[in-house]
Amino acid sequence: MRIEVPEALTASYHRTESGRAWLAALPAQAADFLERWALRPDGPTAHGMASLVLPVVRADGTPAVLKLQPVTEDNAAAPVGLRTWDGNGAVRLLDHEAGVMLLERLDASRPLSTVADDTAAMRVLADLLARLVAVPAPPGVRRLTDIAAAMLDQVPSAVPALRDPADQRLLRTCASAVAELVDDAGDRLLHWDLHYDNILAGDREPWLAIDPEPLAGDPGFDLLPALDNRWDDVVATGDVPRAVLRRFDLLTDVLDLDRDRATAWTLGRVLQNALWDIEDGETALNAVQVAIATVLLHRPEPEV
Repeated sequence: MRIEVPEALTASYHRTESGRAWLAALPAQAADFLERWALRPDGPTAHGMASLVLPVVRADGTPAVLKLQPVTEDNAAAPVGLRTWDGNGAVRLLDHEAGVMLLERLDASRPLSTVADDTAAMRVLADLLARLVAVPAPPGVRRLTDIAAAMLDQVPSAVPALRDPADQRLLRTCASAVAELVDDAGDRLLHWDLHYDNILAGDREPWLAIDPEPLAGDPGFDLLPALDNRWDDVVATGDVPRAVLRRFDLLTDVLDLDRDRATAWTLGRVLQNALWDIEDGETALNAVQVAIATVLLHRPEPEV
């Protein structure tokens, strides 16, 4: 059969020579794996942010999806993470080779973002995240301690790129928080990108996580994607600090995290995103992440 590559995916990769090469080889690669793994196409071709996704049926009649994407530093360990979780809170990996994964089929039309009640959705996410980070990270995944040390090395050159002195101060504050913990960065298996759209409805379980970017580290480093996703809902409450703290408190309660430590690693995640943005030419911090960092830095002390 002829594999059609969606235009949106083509747009993501046509800018670089390596991306164009991957796109050119993609139809033949997909056809090859359909034949080798005895898969029958079972619906229209879809795509993720950076991947081609083909609904298929295995030789035994089991529905699955064939996912193809270029191997990057972020996703290279995805098969290792999924094998380690073995379906416990995450989509089950059925087979894989470099850049290709055969996964159990979930309902892509029903991400967790379709759940209107934000508290209910956040609890589902928190429960899944608690299961995922309960697992020690296996060999073969990157370590937060190395990533954090590299971030700290970048801060002196990054700060002057920000125009606003307040942004510069916040970046230094985030860096100070990371510096205190860099030598004690944890050993849990992190998802690194768990938000509502990376959780899909399934048959085996009501909800399962997809698209991990596995990392060995502290669970506090995994909270920011949940805190800033569906931000319009936060703004619509009319009380951004209260809404952010409600999410933060729910996550830290369910994961049983020390809130000071979780705050510090969330600031670390803000730092990481800021450094990426500065590398891309931005001269101001992301307003949403500034809001979250500011709320957490001024989090009221618990009553004794």
